[in-house]
Amino acid sequence: MQKITTFLWFDDQAEEAVELYTSVFDNSRVLDIQRYGEAGPGTPGTVMTITFELAGQRFIALNGGPHFRFTEAISLYVDCVTQEEVDDLWTRLTAGGGEGSECGWLKDRFGLSWQIIPRTLTDLMSDPDPEKSQRVVRAMLGMKKLDIQALKDAYAG
Repeated sequence: MQKITTFLWFDDQAEEAVELYTSVFDNSRVLDIQRYGEAGPGTPGTVMTITFELAGQRFIALNGGPHFRFTEAISLYVDCVTQEEVDDLWTRLTAGGGEGSECGWLKDRFGLSWQIIPRTLTDLMSDPDPEKSQRVVRAMLGMKKLDIQALKDAYAG
């Protein structure tokens, strides 16, 4: 078992969320489901926690009730290789959710924030030439879903 596991609190949609997430990412699967018993606090037989993997990374989802909500203070960062991957993940994760304000951020239909980031962005922003890297940053700040070609064009000037 990995030393640190991200734990996600849902009202009562943990199972639905895990079904979506494991369908979106390759190398993903449900590992374990724990159900509420007679001791509660949830309805006996309903899902309490689901342990699952996304792209080999372990997570736990809890049906904990309406006490806490997700905020942008935490997000899941997805490293993408191609524009096709960015586009596919963007489409699948924004369905029923929405685009974030800028910079590749979105919210899925459960309120969880994701960053769908092409690796090209970090490569271009790491250029030691501050003019090139700042052109990339300015271009990124004007985008919701990131566009690799537009980032390359900004880099080139």
